[in-house]
Amino acid sequence: QVTLMESGGGSVQAGGSLRLRCEAFGDYGTYCMGWFRQPPGKEREGVAGINSDGSTNYADSVKGRFTISKDNTNRNILYLQMNRLKPEDTAMYYCAALPALADDVVADDAARLVDFGYWGQGTQVTVSS
Repeated sequence: QVTLMESGGGSVQAGGSLRLRCEAFGDYGTYCMGWFRQPPGKEREGVAGINSDGSTNYADSVKGRFTISKDNTNRNILYLQMNRLKPEDTAMYYCAALPALADDVVADDAARLVDFGYWGQGTQVTVSS
């Protein structure tokens, strides 16, 4: 069993930055790690994924602004650095460990992954204009 705990959300003005953190308790093996978000009234979508080999992929809407990474000394800690935030980035952000690939995390049908793997409880990000 794996438990994931997110932190680092908050309120920020457009153009600002936040860094989300996710800590995994338990062994998630070679699962892919990913960040997802769910805006109010909308479907959950993939934001960024990182494979066990360190390769990454990003949703087009965040490319060049967000960076997913793992802690250099503790693979159980995952980050999402979010720069140049926009009001449309406002959402609940979730961390997940999945039997999938980073490409799956950012695919159009990524919402189907909610039935697999392990998920955190989420952290709220609010960006004001």
